[in-house]
Amino acid sequence: MEKTQDYVIEMLHITKEFPGIKANDDITLQLRRGEIHALLGENGAGKSTLMSVLFGLYQPDQGVIKKDGKEVRINDPNDATALHIGMVHQHFKLIDVFTVLDNIILGAEDTKMGFVQRRDARKKVQKLSEQYGLKVDLDAKVEDITVGMQQRVEILKMLYRDNEVLIFDEPTAVLTPQEITELMAIMKGLAREGKSILFISHKLNEIMEVSDRVSVLRKGRYIGTVNTAETNPVELSRMMVGHDVQLVVDKDPANPGKVVLDVKDLHVPSKMYKHDAIKGVSFQARAGEITCIAGIDGNGQTELVYALSGLEKCSGGTISLNGQDITHAPIAKRSIAGVSHIPEDRHKHGLVLDYTLEQNMVLQSFEEPRFQSMGFIKFGEVRKYAERLIEQYDVRSGQGPVTIARSMSGGNQQKAIVAREIDRDLPLIIAVQPTRGLDVGAIEYIHKQLVKQRDAGKAVLLVSLELDEVMNLSDRILVMYEGEIVGELDPKQTTVEELGLYMAGAKRQKMGVSA
Repeated sequence: MEKTQDYVIEMLHITKEFPGIKANDDITLQLRRGEIHALLGENGAGKSTLMSVLFGLYQPDQGVIKKDGKEVRINDPNDATALHIGMVHQHFKLIDVFTVLDNIILGAEDTKMGFVQRRDARKKVQKLSEQYGLKVDLDAKVEDITVGMQQRVEILKMLYRDNEVLIFDEPTAVLTPQEITELMAIMKGLAREGKSILFISHKLNEIMEVSDRVSVLRKGRYIGTVNTAETNPVELSRMMVGHDVQLVVDKDPANPGKVVLDVKDLHVPSKMYKHDAIKGVSFQARAGEITCIAGIDGNGQTELVYALSGLEKCSGGTISLNGQDITHAPIAKRSIAGVSHIPEDRHKHGLVLDYTLEQNMVLQSFEEPRFQSMGFIKFGEVRKYAERLIEQYDVRSGQGPVTIARSMSGGNQQKAIVAREIDRDLPLIIAVQPTRGLDVGAIEYIHKQLVKQRDAGKAVLLVSLELDEVMNLSDRILVMYEGEIVGELDPKQTTVEELGLYMAGAKRQKMGVSA
């Protein structure tokens, strides 16, 4: 039998309620010293809430927390930091207009006579970034760096504070396969140094690879803890969702039809650098086909999607939708013309966080006759529509359609966006990281919906960093490297290794005008 002192953290009988929902219902979680302990559960199962209680963002309604066997009260994140508990949040807590360095040291500044010792701080951060392979531009503003780079800043923030209990809330959701491999190595290295890690993830292969033990939550309740070496992905997914889950996409061969999206010689300037982020890209997306843009994060995928959706102006080339030139059309016109967009950043471009769920569901369609008459919104119709999507896509929230979007879990926010965009029934769906932060059950459902849209004659342009998703879901893969398309691959005829060579720029094809 293990002694209490074997545990660095004990969360005993934790209960936390919000209006309309019991997020944590009598949960006990014990973290051993020097272990990587995974926390697994569906979207809205209560994982992030439980970790927010440990980090002092929420106060438990019942239960106690012990650190090194002694009961502690964590009133706020400052208390957590004093106890050497750090957290990398799923949605980053960064200040966009500050530099990377300022974000890392904010709240933990070393001062002398009232002046921040920036030189010493820079040296410490540079040493940490080299030690853990987390290279970042310390002088770049956070608003100008990629989501993957922002993730690195969050990890460096935690390491800078010398924390010994490290909470990672979905840390790989925005990372490339290469960055994930690096992070796994970093986490193992931290555990070897005696750090204790709590690791929230939906990705069963990552949990199998990196964790020592796994605790499973379902709908706010504790299901059980298993040793990773004694379990498998099928058993874990069954514990998580309560039934067997299909882990491979089941789809018939594609029947590509007419060209829906035609991109010719597209150039998009880079915000950060003088050169173009997109350099003469040409490709087509056809009806009845899932065309995937694959690549390591930061190789122009974001700028390409921004240009296609109208968020960014292009400096050359043309974009046509069903033969109509939309190169310089504003976002609203593209939307009406038939572009559906599941964005990369759900907070910045997907939702109005302080609106209700039902208001978010009709953001692009509230002017349609079914939702308004003579300038007045038909609130009853909006409610009915939102309720249908919530049920169909299993969007879980405390107060249903009137839930404020900000209060929902990240995965359920994502499901709401996917529901809205797919249900708009438009000829082109641009899906950027559509399953980011979703559990296996939700991923299975979203993949089926995208295949269903393909089979209904829609053109699906998938942009994904997940190699499994790229290989499983796409009918045709276009690989981007340094702002160019360097290869067109058939997922049935290629391997993950070959795909990786194209993504790394080690291999390339001669591309014609139309890929």
